[in-house]
Amino acid sequence: MKIYTKTGDAGQTGLFSGKRLSKAHARVEAYGTVDELNAHVGLLRDVTDDEPVRQLLLEQQHHLFALGAALADDRPERAYQLPDSATPGLEKAIDHMEADLPRMTHFILPGGHPSVSQAHVCRTVCRRAERRTVELADAVTVDESILKYLNRLSDYFFVLSRHLTRLTGAEEIKWIS
Repeated sequence: MKIYTKTGDAGQTGLFSGKRLSKAHARVEAYGTVDELNAHVGLLRDVTDDEPVRQLLLEQQHHLFALGAALADDRPERAYQLPDSATPGLEKAIDHMEADLPRMTHFILPGGHPSVSQAHVCRTVCRRAERRTVELADAVTVDESILKYLNRLSDYFFVLSRHLTRLTGAEEIKWIS
Protein backbone atom coordinates (compact mmCIF):
# COMPACT_ATOMS: atom_id res chain seq x y z
CA MET A 1 0.00 0.00 0.00
CA LYS A 2 1.40 3.38 -0.96
CA ILE A 3 1.47 6.07 1.73
CA TYR A 4 0.62 8.79 -0.76
CA THR A 5 -2.58 8.84 -2.76
CA LYS A 6 -2.42 12.36 -4.20
CA THR A 7 -6.13 12.76 -3.37
CA GLY A 8 -5.31 15.46 -0.80
CA ASP A 9 -3.14 17.56 -3.06
CA ALA A 10 -5.94 20.10 -3.60
CA GLY A 11 -6.44 20.68 0.15
CA GLN A 12 -9.20 18.17 0.80
CA THR A 13 -9.31 14.91 2.74
CA GLY A 14 -11.73 12.02 2.94
CA LEU A 15 -13.84 10.83 5.83
CA PHE A 16 -14.79 7.20 6.52
CA SER A 17 -18.05 7.77 4.59
CA GLY A 18 -16.11 8.84 1.50
CA LYS A 19 -17.24 12.46 1.83
CA ARG A 20 -14.48 15.00 1.05
CA LEU A 21 -13.81 17.99 3.31
CA SER A 22 -11.39 20.89 3.35
CA LYS A 23 -8.33 20.14 5.47
CA ALA A 24 -9.25 23.34 7.33
CA HIS A 25 -12.73 22.03 8.27
CA ALA A 26 -13.59 21.95 12.00
CA ARG A 27 -13.83 18.14 11.89
CA VAL A 28 -10.33 17.82 10.44
CA GLU A 29 -8.99 20.38 12.93
CA ALA A 30 -10.50 18.36 15.80
CA TYR A 31 -9.15 14.96 14.84
CA GLY A 32 -5.85 16.47 13.67
CA THR A 33 -5.33 18.07 17.07
CA VAL A 34 -6.16 14.76 18.76
CA ASP A 35 -3.51 13.14 16.55
CA GLU A 36 -1.01 15.84 17.58
CA LEU A 37 -1.86 15.17 21.22
CA ASN A 38 -1.29 11.45 20.70
CA ALA A 39 2.21 12.18 19.37
CA HIS A 40 2.97 14.33 22.43
CA VAL A 41 1.69 11.57 24.72
CA GLY A 42 4.08 9.18 22.97
CA LEU A 43 6.96 11.53 23.72
CA LEU A 44 5.86 11.83 27.34
CA ARG A 45 5.78 8.04 27.58
CA ASP A 46 9.31 7.92 26.13
CA VAL A 47 10.74 10.39 28.69
CA THR A 48 8.99 8.84 31.70
CA ASP A 49 10.68 6.06 33.66
CA ASP A 50 7.75 5.03 35.86
CA GLU A 51 6.28 1.84 34.36
CA PRO A 52 2.72 2.21 35.72
CA VAL A 53 2.61 5.75 34.29
CA ARG A 54 3.99 4.50 30.96
CA GLN A 55 1.28 1.81 30.80
CA LEU A 56 -1.52 4.29 31.53
CA LEU A 57 -0.14 6.66 28.90
CA LEU A 58 -0.11 3.84 26.34
CA GLU A 59 -3.74 3.10 27.22
CA GLN A 60 -4.58 6.78 26.63
CA GLN A 61 -2.84 6.64 23.26
CA HIS A 62 -5.15 3.80 22.25
CA HIS A 63 -8.16 5.81 23.47
CA LEU A 64 -6.96 8.88 21.55
CA PHE A 65 -6.59 6.86 18.36
CA ALA A 66 -10.17 5.59 18.73
CA LEU A 67 -11.35 9.11 19.56
CA GLY A 68 -9.66 10.49 16.45
CA ALA A 69 -11.28 7.77 14.36
CA ALA A 70 -14.67 8.66 15.88
CA LEU A 71 -14.17 12.32 14.98
CA ALA A 72 -13.13 11.37 11.43
CA ASP A 73 -16.31 9.34 10.98
CA ASP A 74 -19.40 11.28 9.92
CA ARG A 75 -21.58 8.16 10.20
CA PRO A 76 -22.79 8.46 13.82
CA GLU A 77 -24.39 5.05 13.86
CA ARG A 78 -21.11 3.38 12.84
CA ALA A 79 -18.43 5.62 14.37
CA TYR A 80 -15.82 4.29 16.76
CA GLN A 81 -16.64 4.65 20.43
CA LEU A 82 -14.51 5.18 23.49
CA PRO A 83 -14.84 2.38 26.03
CA ASP A 84 -17.21 3.24 28.88
CA SER A 85 -14.26 2.85 31.27
CA ALA A 86 -12.13 5.58 29.63
CA THR A 87 -13.21 8.61 31.69
CA PRO A 88 -13.76 6.74 35.00
CA GLY A 89 -10.30 5.20 34.54
CA LEU A 90 -8.78 8.67 34.33
CA GLU A 91 -10.70 9.78 37.43
CA LYS A 92 -9.38 6.78 39.34
CA ALA A 93 -5.80 7.55 38.24
CA ILE A 94 -6.21 11.22 39.22
CA ASP A 95 -7.56 10.31 42.66
CA HIS A 96 -4.74 7.81 43.20
CA MET A 97 -2.03 10.36 42.32
CA GLU A 98 -3.65 13.20 44.28
CA ALA A 99 -3.65 11.10 47.45
CA ASP A 100 0.16 11.39 47.57
CA LEU A 101 0.50 15.04 46.53
CA PRO A 102 0.76 18.09 48.75
CA ARG A 103 -2.14 20.52 48.75
CA MET A 104 -1.80 23.22 46.09
CA THR A 105 -1.34 26.72 47.45
CA HIS A 106 -0.18 28.49 44.24
CA PHE A 107 -0.49 28.24 40.51
CA ILE A 108 2.31 26.09 39.12
CA LEU A 109 4.52 26.95 36.16
CA PRO A 110 5.52 24.20 33.73
CA GLY A 111 9.07 22.94 34.17
CA GLY A 112 11.49 21.34 36.57
CA HIS A 113 12.12 18.12 34.62
CA PRO A 114 11.63 17.11 30.96
CA SER A 115 8.81 14.70 31.84
CA VAL A 116 7.03 17.38 33.88
CA SER A 117 7.32 19.88 31.04
CA GLN A 118 6.07 17.33 28.52
CA ALA A 119 3.06 16.53 30.72
CA HIS A 120 2.22 20.25 30.61
CA VAL A 121 2.60 20.26 26.81
CA CYS A 122 0.15 17.34 26.71
CA ARG A 123 -2.23 19.25 28.98
CA THR A 124 -2.24 22.34 26.78
CA VAL A 125 -2.57 20.42 23.49
CA CYS A 126 -5.38 18.42 25.09
CA ARG A 127 -7.18 21.66 25.98
CA ARG A 128 -6.82 22.78 22.35
CA ALA A 129 -8.17 19.42 21.14
CA GLU A 130 -11.10 19.92 23.50
CA ARG A 131 -11.75 23.44 22.12
CA ARG A 132 -11.60 22.16 18.53
CA THR A 133 -14.00 19.33 19.40
CA VAL A 134 -16.41 21.73 21.12
CA GLU A 135 -16.27 23.89 17.99
CA LEU A 136 -17.18 20.83 15.91
CA ALA A 137 -19.95 19.90 18.38
CA ASP A 138 -21.46 23.35 17.82
CA ALA A 139 -22.04 22.35 14.19
CA VAL A 140 -22.66 18.57 14.27
CA THR A 141 -23.52 15.93 16.84
CA VAL A 142 -20.46 14.73 18.76
CA ASP A 143 -20.75 11.94 21.31
CA GLU A 144 -20.66 13.64 24.73
CA SER A 145 -18.32 10.93 26.04
CA ILE A 146 -15.62 12.42 23.79
CA LEU A 147 -15.97 15.87 25.36
CA LYS A 148 -15.98 14.43 28.89
CA TYR A 149 -12.92 12.32 28.15
CA LEU A 150 -10.90 15.24 26.73
CA ASN A 151 -11.84 17.44 29.68
CA ARG A 152 -10.79 14.78 32.17
CA LEU A 153 -7.65 13.92 30.21
CA SER A 154 -6.35 17.48 30.52
CA ASP A 155 -6.99 17.27 34.29
CA TYR A 156 -5.08 13.99 34.31
CA PHE A 157 -2.07 15.60 32.60
CA PHE A 158 -2.02 18.41 35.17
CA VAL A 159 -2.08 16.00 38.11
CA LEU A 160 0.42 13.77 36.30
CA SER A 161 2.79 16.74 35.99
CA ARG A 162 2.65 17.15 39.77
CA HIS A 163 3.06 13.41 40.29
CA LEU A 164 6.09 13.34 37.98
CA THR A 165 7.55 16.30 39.87
CA ARG A 166 7.38 14.22 43.03
CA LEU A 167 8.73 11.05 41.35
CA THR A 168 11.71 12.84 39.78
CA GLY A 169 12.56 14.82 42.90
CA ALA A 170 12.05 18.08 41.04
CA GLU A 171 10.64 21.18 42.67
CA GLU A 172 7.29 22.66 41.73
CA ILE A 173 7.81 26.12 40.29
CA LYS A 174 5.21 28.34 41.90
CA TRP A 175 3.85 31.37 40.11
CA ILE A 176 4.08 34.34 42.40
CA SER A 177 2.61 37.60 41.10
